[in-house]
Amino acid sequence: MKTSTTAIAATLLFCAGVGIGYGATKNAPVLYRGKSNEEAGLALVEQAKLQTDNGSWERIAVGRVLYLGGHKVEGQAIFDAILAAEPEDSDEFRIARVYAEAHEWAKAKPLFDRFVSEAPKDEKGLADVGAYYLLNGDRATAESLFDRSFERKDELWATVSAAGAYLGVPPQE
Repeated sequence: MKTSTTAIAATLLFCAGVGIGYGATKNAPVLYRGKSNEEAGLALVEQAKLQTDNGSWERIAVGRVLYLGGHKVEGQAIFDAILAAEPEDSDEFRIARVYAEAHEWAKAKPLFDRFVSEAPKDEKGLADVGAYYLLNGDRATAESLFDRSFERKDELWATVSAAGAYLGVPPQE
């Protein structure tokens, strides 16, 4: 009896969540129509926060918008919370990318370095980090990382990241 009651309760909660999510999306125009870019952006960020389901990649995406959109303190708070909770290697990497996009190499570099030490077999990641090193003027470290990447596997996206860096183009996410 308890199992069926639990199943019914779970189903009802799931349906309510879907309904709330659908309703929030359906009403999204009220978040941005007739508002300034700043008001619309911040209202949509608040909606996005509700949609993250507390996933780290999703929270980093919201933090990125805030950080690069001129709300560094709020974005940094999201990053700090993620970094304080024993993040995955990919979380550190994504946050480092945001700092690199913001032209804050001093903040990006330690996170990239930690990623390289913790994920030494990630061909694309090694090439991407190498690309950021090259774009920030450290060709020797970049080429060392490219070498490590290409030794592991012949991987298109790693090659594209390295090629782009030599032409001044940051890696694509």
